[in-house]
Amino acid sequence: MLFRGLKVTMEVAVVGILLGFVLGSITGYALQSSSRIAKEIANIYIWIIRGTPLVVQALYVYFVVPAIISGIKGETFILDSTLAGIIVITLNAGAFISALVKGALEGVDAGQKEAGCSLSLTKVQVMTHIVIPPAFKSMIPGLFNQFIISLKDTALLSMISVNEITRQTQNYATRTLNTILAYTVCALFYLVLLSVLMILQKVVEVKINK
Repeated sequence: MLFRGLKVTMEVAVVGILLGFVLGSITGYALQSSSRIAKEIANIYIWIIRGTPLVVQALYVYFVVPAIISGIKGETFILDSTLAGIIVITLNAGAFISALVKGALEGVDAGQKEAGCSLSLTKVQVMTHIVIPPAFKSMIPGLFNQFIISLKDTALLSMISVNEITRQTQNYATRTLNTILAYTVCALFYLVLLSVLMILQKVVEVKINK
């Protein structure tokens, strides 16, 4: 049951962090752009996500959003719990990744951008060849850390019946009434999993810093 839960946990965390990176990149770019409208939209999105607990976001996406869609369509709409979980992790990770992206883009030496422009490179070429490579490299430790956070956050999705590790543990404990064994093994399972990821993160950081 734990390994079935692990499969769902990794699916939600990996897909969520990848989509969150895309959303966070767009939002982070908007934050340091010259467009006031784009900045305001990005700031409102970040304010909403950072200002509400993830559990509340999950409940809202799983229960309220389908109810609104059902009212508009005039027929019952049911959102798959795993898909709802991916949406929640995406929105949550995107808000925090946007700060990484903004900082990384602003951290690139302005002189490199000016050098690119002096070589008659377009803005797209400067961004693609000069700005993004070093910016992405500087973001890797933060992205890895956000992935670990997102993976831990999936435990909260048991509130909306996502069959991840914690939900599978709850099901086992309910069926067997052996709560001590169930939740002790669950805690150890998370500890081992996250320890492996933290060790991998250290290895990646060491290689980047060389």
